[in-house]
Amino acid sequence: MLIKKTRPFVKTGSIVREIWGNADTILFIFAGAAAEFAANKAVDWLYYTGKLPSDPLNRLFSTVVYARKIVFSDFDGAHSAIDQITAIHQSVENKRGAKIPDWAYRDVLYMLIDYSIRSYELLERKLTNQEKQEIFEVFQAVGSRMQIAGLPNSLAQWEQSRQAHLENNLLNSQFTTDLYQQYRKHLGAVRYYLLRHVQSVILPKRVLQVLKLPHYTLIRPLLLLYQFLKKLHLGHHFRNALLPIEYRDQIVALDGY
Repeated sequence: MLIKKTRPFVKTGSIVREIWGNADTILFIFAGAAAEFAANKAVDWLYYTGKLPSDPLNRLFSTVVYARKIVFSDFDGAHSAIDQITAIHQSVENKRGAKIPDWAYRDVLYMLIDYSIRSYELLERKLTNQEKQEIFEVFQAVGSRMQIAGLPNSLAQWEQSRQAHLENNLLNSQFTTDLYQQYRKHLGAVRYYLLRHVQSVILPKRVLQVLKLPHYTLIRPLLLLYQFLKKLHLGHHFRNALLPIEYRDQIVALDGY
């Protein structure tokens, strides 16, 4: 019997697989998205079901898990995961009797592109334009499958649209304050302190301004220390000790694929 071979959604050897196959870069993507979600004008949609304020780490982590599942699936598996995401959002829209704005969908997609780039460049090295193009194309394909309107057609168009979204779609609201209070509650003082430091070096300038997040200087020496420990094969011990116990196994499992 012939076994049907299916193409991977993201080609083998792609920089996207390297980024999303590393728990460190995924954690930094998580940190950036956590901040920008809090400042997004459409964050009330995430509050509608009550899942975000009651368990913000799990809600945001589920977004990361879906993105990773898409990256490492074949076309059928990736499309199935994307369709499931679409169905979940449509269910929320039906319950609320309103439609999530297309710009809000684009915002989330843009976050995944931008923080994939920022996280890798902060932790590893500068990406080439071709590698950035690969990242853009993968998540543009996700948006196309979701039938999100107004998607950019090129990396250059995305860069312009991303900046426009940052200028127009951010707001420091009562949701922002509440969500950060929830982050502190669920992370504890030490992990929350580290989260804020990571966010200070990974967020775009506009997000930092909206959040009124100060520029911390401690995180860069810590990153250098962590990189040194990684060379000694001790980095994962340091990282894992800082992770919330209830998510430690899930995050450790993100390493490699």
